[in-house]
Amino acid sequence: MSNQLTGAQIMCEALIREGVEVMFGLPGGAIMPFYFAMWEYRDRLRHILCRHEQGAGHAAEGYARSTGRIGVCIGTSGPGVTNLVTPIADAMMDSTPLLAICGQVGSHVLGRDAFQETDITGITMPITKHNYLVKDVNELPYVFKEAIYIATTGRPGPVLIDVTKDAMQKLSVPNWDVKLNLPGYKPTYDPNHKQIREALKLLLGAKKPLIISGNGVVMSGATEELRLFAEKLRIPVITTLHGIGSFPEAHPLSLGLPGMHGWVHVNKAIQDCDVLLNIGGRFDDRVTGKASTFAPHAKIIHVDIDPSEIGKNVKVAVPIVGDARRTLQALLDEMPEREALGHLHAHASDWMEHIRDIQDHQQGKQQYKNRSTEQNMPLPPHAVYDALNKTLALHGNYRVVTDVGQHQMWAAQLLENNAGPRTFMTSGGAATMGFGLPAAMGVAVAHPNDTVWVVAGDGGFQMTNQEMATIIQEGIKNVKVLIINNGYLGMVRQWQELFENKRYSGTPLSGPNFAKLAEAYYWKGITVEHADDVQAAIDEALATDGPVLIDFRVEREVNVFPMVPQNAAIGEMIVENPAV
Repeated sequence: MSNQLTGAQIMCEALIREGVEVMFGLPGGAIMPFYFAMWEYRDRLRHILCRHEQGAGHAAEGYARSTGRIGVCIGTSGPGVTNLVTPIADAMMDSTPLLAICGQVGSHVLGRDAFQETDITGITMPITKHNYLVKDVNELPYVFKEAIYIATTGRPGPVLIDVTKDAMQKLSVPNWDVKLNLPGYKPTYDPNHKQIREALKLLLGAKKPLIISGNGVVMSGATEELRLFAEKLRIPVITTLHGIGSFPEAHPLSLGLPGMHGWVHVNKAIQDCDVLLNIGGRFDDRVTGKASTFAPHAKIIHVDIDPSEIGKNVKVAVPIVGDARRTLQALLDEMPEREALGHLHAHASDWMEHIRDIQDHQQGKQQYKNRSTEQNMPLPPHAVYDALNKTLALHGNYRVVTDVGQHQMWAAQLLENNAGPRTFMTSGGAATMGFGLPAAMGVAVAHPNDTVWVVAGDGGFQMTNQEMATIIQEGIKNVKVLIINNGYLGMVRQWQELFENKRYSGTPLSGPNFAKLAEAYYWKGITVEHADDVQAAIDEALATDGPVLIDFRVEREVNVFPMVPQNAAIGEMIVENPAV
């Protein structure tokens, strides 16, 4: 029949019908029929050949996180798909919509330890929203439609489709007129109005209210609703690591980062507040510290689209299951007239004055910068962030992607993030070293007119730096990498210094000449060893028409402060080295 397609062709057609334009992957034996079919669709499906499947997975994450659309990664059976496990787990922790497409051995040899056979559905069951093993070509149209729907709705996350080689090779007349049948999967988007009124009653009666803005605000596109709501009630706003960009840092109600490496005034405000509204955050232990001591005086309102997160880590007074944007809009719709809010404004002024007073007398951002530069280091790490801030403010059209470690926390603390949502991306829940460069590649593909600044450490960068070759092969020019190179696995070393009597076990780290490595990959490479040369190097990177790597050889033993020790309350912060 002329309208018959192979299973692999059906897979391509299904992706196009769901709006997929870009995929990141690596071919191999079991997935080869898909790549054979892909050639026919190369004008509609762009495939980016990565150097490692982990890089492909993180690139798909970066694409998804920066666009809100599904990210697609591909691997063959066996080691190909096991290399995707790390980005799949990362996407699950950070609620990233990801579709992993995997080739599997032929159905006739499944379970017989065939060449490159791995039970990837079994391996990934705990770290996916759902996964499929497809052995029948006729199932493919429905499975792809359902998989992408599950990955992108409710609380987004990764979904895996494992397709046997023979299912890709067989012919079928696809039935595209499929209706989803998911009776057990019905995400709640609209909040309960009784709970909305209860939440508003608590907030209107509060004298020391706070808002925590998390990843859900970014994913639901609720930044404008959040700003309006905070301004109407004059409530200070805290942004989590993944909430960065959901509320402008320059806004007078913005407080900054909470938690383990959050600012003192932010954490003390949490410990002092009487009503705490968390929108789209999951009360991660890096935010709460010792959970039993978190916000001890507060009645907590928790808004989350995932009901399993509410009450999981902290006791909640008003649980609200729903989409962040729709919930904020419902709160705005129930808001009293402006005249009725007059009594709140006096409380709001007193409360904000109290918080700013703490900020002025404790370890604030400016004090932290000043302290680092006063220590007469040839190149303090903070000099890099100061220079990058100036560049971002002057030139705009940027996105920042970080790897994981000390440099990541400095980026969250020190960069002035006023570019809006989806412009600061990092690996949070899993804290995956190696995330930065490949994720930035995905961001750069999605946003070719923006400069994508990668802030990485010398440790994490060495885990996935082979994707520099992919960036060159694909003609990607808008990636600029800043390596905060301190010759250690810095965050672990910091803990060893502060809590293990400087027993630096397994943390001193050698590396290549990164500038020469960059040149070997046909990038521009720059080495900087003195603070006076930082701004010029960043300016040169921005002016270069192509990818650039700058190796900032910073002071080796600078620590990230403030810091909450393990199992401590977030009010119990270390703000400087004990010997200082």
